[in-house]
Amino acid sequence: MVDVRKVPPDLLLNHLVQTLKADKRIEVPEWTGFLKAGIHREKSWDDPDWYYRRLASTLRKVYVMGPIGISKLSEEYGGRVDRGSKSYHPAKGSRFIVRKMLNQLESLGYVRKDRNGRTVSPAGSSLLDKSSKEVMKNLVQSNPSLEKYL
Repeated sequence: MVDVRKVPPDLLLNHLVQTLKADKRIEVPEWTGFLKAGIHREKSWDDPDWYYRRLASTLRKVYVMGPIGISKLSEEYGGRVDRGSKSYHPAKGSRFIVRKMLNQLESLGYVRKDRNGRTVSPAGSSLLDKSSKEVMKNLVQSNPSLEKYL
């Protein structure tokens, strides 16, 4: 059986981005063009599809690390703050973006909130499993030795 953890994350995220783009229920908010990832960044995103990529990444992180909360997810998306001649300092990512992503995934039915944090719902688990199986099929076509993982 193919698992999300056994598939290369970059290929899985690319497939999930295409799947989420095709979903007509997702509306990209207007504020997405003005934000940056957190205080550790100097500029906003160059990629126009960063919203879908962050949605897919958040869904995968909740699946792998769940139950998880907003603060821990913002740590995952954090980085190093350049403080000039001083040493680097760790910083969390934007909790606003993490919160909005989780709210969007909850409204789509892929994530649910419980007492311990956010977990993936059966619909989200099904989406991730189908995507990982599709990615693994594509990998097997290019490298037949991976067929044992199907």
